[in-house]
Amino acid sequence: MLRKKPYPKEKFDVSLDGQKILIANRGEIAVRIMEACSDLGLPFVALYTKEDSRSGHLDVARRLGGEKSLYRIHNYLDAGDILSVADESGATAIHPGYGFFSENYRFARRVVQRDRPMTFIGPSWEVIRDLGDKINTKRIARTLGVPTVPGSDRAIYDELEAEAIAESLFEFQAKMGISRPVVLVKASAGGGGMGIDECEDMARFRQTYRRIRNYSLRTFNDEGVLIEQRVFNFNHLEVQIVSDRSGTNPVHFGTRNCSVQSPGLQKRIEVAPGFWPQGLTYGFDAQKLLDDITRYSLSIAKEIKYDNVGTWEWIVTPNGDPFLMEVNTRIQVENGVSACIGSVNGNPDVNLIREQIRTGLGEPLGYTQDDVSFGGVGIEYRLIAEDTTNGFTPWVGRIEELKWQKRDWLTVHTHVPTDRAYQIPTEYDPNLALAIIWGKDLEEAKARGLEFLRDLQLNGSDSAGEAMKSNISFLIEKTENLLVF
Repeated sequence: MLRKKPYPKEKFDVSLDGQKILIANRGEIAVRIMEACSDLGLPFVALYTKEDSRSGHLDVARRLGGEKSLYRIHNYLDAGDILSVADESGATAIHPGYGFFSENYRFARRVVQRDRPMTFIGPSWEVIRDLGDKINTKRIARTLGVPTVPGSDRAIYDELEAEAIAESLFEFQAKMGISRPVVLVKASAGGGGMGIDECEDMARFRQTYRRIRNYSLRTFNDEGVLIEQRVFNFNHLEVQIVSDRSGTNPVHFGTRNCSVQSPGLQKRIEVAPGFWPQGLTYGFDAQKLLDDITRYSLSIAKEIKYDNVGTWEWIVTPNGDPFLMEVNTRIQVENGVSACIGSVNGNPDVNLIREQIRTGLGEPLGYTQDDVSFGGVGIEYRLIAEDTTNGFTPWVGRIEELKWQKRDWLTVHTHVPTDRAYQIPTEYDPNLALAIIWGKDLEEAKARGLEFLRDLQLNGSDSAGEAMKSNISFLIEKTENLLVF
């Protein structure tokens, strides 16, 4: 059973006194940050745009912070507007959530170095800069003996050099007996599945390279490109890391498996832990693999003095070979599925956003890896308005009903109002809610997940009166084989 104990607010009253958090985000993550601030006894400032004026995150802001906690802005990506609100409201810190400015080291630097400096709730801007560069991350990893995907370990700007690297990777795969060798061409400044294409032979390589280079220049103002070997039939695993501002005592909150994705490499189901050797058979030592990637991830965190919450992303081959892909220097959507299987000093009330805020404001972590324990299996479903039969195309329309039965093993995070209809803004992604399910083992978690999905009432219509489309059927189908590899 997923039990949560009351949170001891008084523990943080002294060092957090006088702080006010500006939440530079929207939707579900804004709601979760507000709730974490409320847990910590911290006042907050919430933002919204004209397009978001009917979002449920405004309701939560009014309930937890009062009408004066709300400020309207023009755009969530308007740094000047956000900082003006911070000054007007007297905010002392900015929490970027995920997306938007969360991994923008220039924005983080601006926050802490301006005339009225504030705290950026996230890693220091230097860490964001250093780990946000895939090339630099790969170099750090290789110096520590951490396995990375074969390919370039620096940004490639010269076309002839890029071709030489690609040729060597095609030859390497041929020698390995790979019948369909593929090379990945990636924007070195990209992330989250952005700026990636694949090439099956040298005849198409030059065209692919130029397209990604131009895309990277337009999108990230950096035409550096990374050339890597494409790894097929892999599982996507992550390691959740938490550290305080000292950067000397990082701990991990386990692993999660994010292999159920859309064709566009966008995650749809996350499971913690990343494998389940207690009940499934793998072609490798799965527990050793999980131990290895947590050890590797912690070694990089210690080397770079990582100083907040972050995620180390891995791909694992059917032979159990892990390769580090990148580091996400922010809170992730799926942080709750890791928290739901964790306990600290026997207390299962783990909230990683709360940990991110208090450590970001200077609180010591207050525990070590020996104090962290795990139990059960967590599943997170991303409920999205999309047509999974038509390339996962976003569905646009009006949500008329979103209801679920409360369970002690279920947590739902959403910005969609449950007391009125809600028109999905076309300006933002069609994510509707996150559902986190806990079970004592994989079978119970799956059974409970299916129970939730089948009982969920999610209805709506588009401008033509057609019934809404969602990914619920897709989630039900994929639940059957979770963590099978």
